[in-house]
Amino acid sequence: MISVSILGAGNVATHLYKAFEKAENITVNQWYNRSLRAITSYKTKVNITDDLNTLRESDIYILAVSDDAVAELSRQLPFENRLVLHTSGSVNVHDLDKKNRRGVLYPIQSFSKTSEIDFSQVPVCIETLHKPDYHLVKQLAVSMGSPTKKVNSDQRRSLHLAAVFVNNFTNQLYRIGHEITEAHGAEFELLKPLILETAKKVQTVSPYMAQTGPAKRGDAKTIKSHLKQLNKKQYREIYKLLTSSIQETHGSGPLRQLHSEE
Repeated sequence: MISVSILGAGNVATHLYKAFEKAENITVNQWYNRSLRAITSYKTKVNITDDLNTLRESDIYILAVSDDAVAELSRQLPFENRLVLHTSGSVNVHDLDKKNRRGVLYPIQSFSKTSEIDFSQVPVCIETLHKPDYHLVKQLAVSMGSPTKKVNSDQRRSLHLAAVFVNNFTNQLYRIGHEITEAHGAEFELLKPLILETAKKVQTVSPYMAQTGPAKRGDAKTIKSHLKQLNKKQYREIYKLLTSSIQETHGSGPLRQLHSEE
């Protein structure tokens, strides 16, 4: 049985707690947050605390907090030589205080408190500074049902950066698309099969091979029409930037013509 203490109460912490609770050989020893209000609803299921000095001994301590808080919280821990992990995609493992054994448990997924997460579909990236700790962290991830991958800090940071492009930026494009359809009384719902098909396609072919659309075709007439339809300068700039990127990748049109369109 692996004993775990969770520190933090955000989306990642909440979903990890739920996954640990379901796992047969993981026990959540304690849940810490500086404000008990965020975790009070769990007090009948797990010991909760807002005092670092009352932290119980566990096999693993997971700092599921904001990137900016990782280093300071790790310095405040009132013990030494225990295994402490953070869950960030961009924070270096060396940012954790060296008084403890250090590692990273980075699940590549977008976490919202209102969405259920199937951890069997969530790759977990693992990094540890002490080789023996790797096997324990991998056992923890496997117990959640997650596929695992051993990565270093540079690889993890590149994955996090790529995740911002494929998830956060893509979601913002969905929001712009939603605004465009709503402004003209069209239904965004009609685009959802296209969204799903696009995501499905890159499961079997590369994004390069999956690319379609007027930018790849070099369809200047359609591009010009789209730019005229967009009534916000910011959206026109986004359209032009992405179109230029596609054309540069696929060699499908003169970039100077695109930049002259308003």
